Amino acid sequence: MVKLSVIVPFYNVQQYAPDTLRSLKANAREDFEFILVDDCSRDGTPEILARAERELPGAVVVRHEKNGGLATARNTGIDRARGEYLTFLDGDDWLAPGYYPKLVGAIEDLGCDFLRTDHVQCTARARSVQRVPVGRRGVVLNPREAILPADRSTSVDYAFAWAGVYHRRLVDKGLLHFTDGLRTAEDRPWIWKLHREAESFAAVSLLGVFYRRGVATSLTQIGDVRQLDFIRAFDQVIEETAADPEAASLLPKAVRTYCAIISHHVGSIERFEPAVAKKLKSMSAAALRRMPQDILDEALDSMDIQRAGKLRRLRRRPAPAGVAA
Repeated sequence: MVKLSVIVPFYNVQQYAPDTLRSLKANAREDFEFILVDDCSRDGTPEILARAERELPGAVVVRHEKNGGLATARNTGIDRARGEYLTFLDGDDWLAPGYYPKLVGAIEDLGCDFLRTDHVQCTARARSVQRVPVGRRGVVLNPREAILPADRSTSVDYAFAWAGVYHRRLVDKGLLHFTDGLRTAEDRPWIWKLHREAESFAAVSLLGVFYRRGVATSLTQIGDVRQLDFIRAFDQVIEETAADPEAASLLPKAVRTYCAIISHHVGSIERFEPAVAKKLKSMSAAALRRMPQDILDEALDSMDIQRAGKLRRLRRRPAPAGVAA
């Protein structure tokens, strides 16, 4: 039986894919498989992956005929995965040698539904360790209890899918797939769903994933309309959390996080194309008006005056006819 399935989407990353694939080779084991999903790349990535399929033990290449985005590519990998455990990596990131065997050993020792790990953020030549915002390490915890408090960074704010490993039973329960077609913030509804509905998780102090931040081809660096998918992603978080039996306690966290993300994007609006910037403001205003208004008022009252003022003015902004999230 395959012990671990590693799902790695690639899209136009010919500059970085060789490093990613070399690091996978340094993590290969006879009971590991590597599902390499080419999301219809138009550069030299397909040729690099074709070579990897021959040279990387356990590699399987799946090619999309149409670009679907990261969430869809990950879903393709999940559907093909045979492992008892699943994990993810992005096609421009890399791993420390021997990291995956340690990761599998950790979740097997703990026996939980999913495991979260720290990671190394790499911006140009700078390196910094980013830690899971969970105080207790190496013990099995209730995922729902790690959502709150609303006014502090918690595990649902650490949404990186590749910073952890997941038991196959989450696939069987319908909890591991991403919302198809989301091109940014795809991890947000996903991590909230895991914390609301999975039964157990743990965080461990295991470093081995190197996250390449600030890549020119990354959506975080491109101010086009795909960035606006964060609104659809967080609308889903609000809608699903509102249907939860504990909505009264969980919604303030969801609303506060949504407001923080809107504020972040509006605060750096100059990086967007003019037409997208205009749409960002209109869609954000509509999103604020869709939130539970009593909870939104409480969230705004708890923010600093400058940021709360900007969001209040945005909420009052008239919505042009036909603008929807």
